[in-house]
Amino acid sequence: MVRILVVGASGSGKTTLARRLAAEMAVPHIELDALQHGPGWTPRPTFVADVTAAVAAPAWVVDGNYSAVQELVWARADTVVWLDLPRWLVEWRVVRRTAGRLVLRRRLWNGNRERWRDVPRADHPIRWSWRKHAEYRVRYAERFATEPAERACVRLRGRAEVAAWSAVEDGVGVEVLGGGHAAP
Repeated sequence: MVRILVVGASGSGKTTLARRLAAEMAVPHIELDALQHGPGWTPRPTFVADVTAAVAAPAWVVDGNYSAVQELVWARADTVVWLDLPRWLVEWRVVRRTAGRLVLRRRLWNGNRERWRDVPRADHPIRWSWRKHAEYRVRYAERFATEPAERACVRLRGRAEVAAWSAVEDGVGVEVLGGGHAAP
């Protein structure tokens, strides 16, 4: 495993896991949100070019689900980790994260901050996560079923599975199911 993609709904823990894996592997962590969101939450016009350059590196850990670069990142990944946590847990996490960002006025990518007035918007992470959770379940289940054997696909369905898988150095001890598909 030298090029790992971590996918899942907002609040599933993609960035936390990706950051930890990248640190342990001593490789770059590429957070797609940081490349996508310019000042004032405007989409960065160089997003695709920046992702293309980043995944050209020999080793990395990427987190995110952006359809504009999905095929590009998947084509380079040798391992895809899907955080398929229960919706209640994902929603709890994204609400807790949003509250912390709002109260502490935490600065995010390119100087952006979450704002109270944005919480009711359809594209706010709380609502986005709720809407996308079921869609990602279908999309990633279908994708994992058709992935080539040379790409390890790891579906983690709970906190204990994430902890157990991420504690195993380089995925040793991860049971590989036919076709490159892995489970803890």
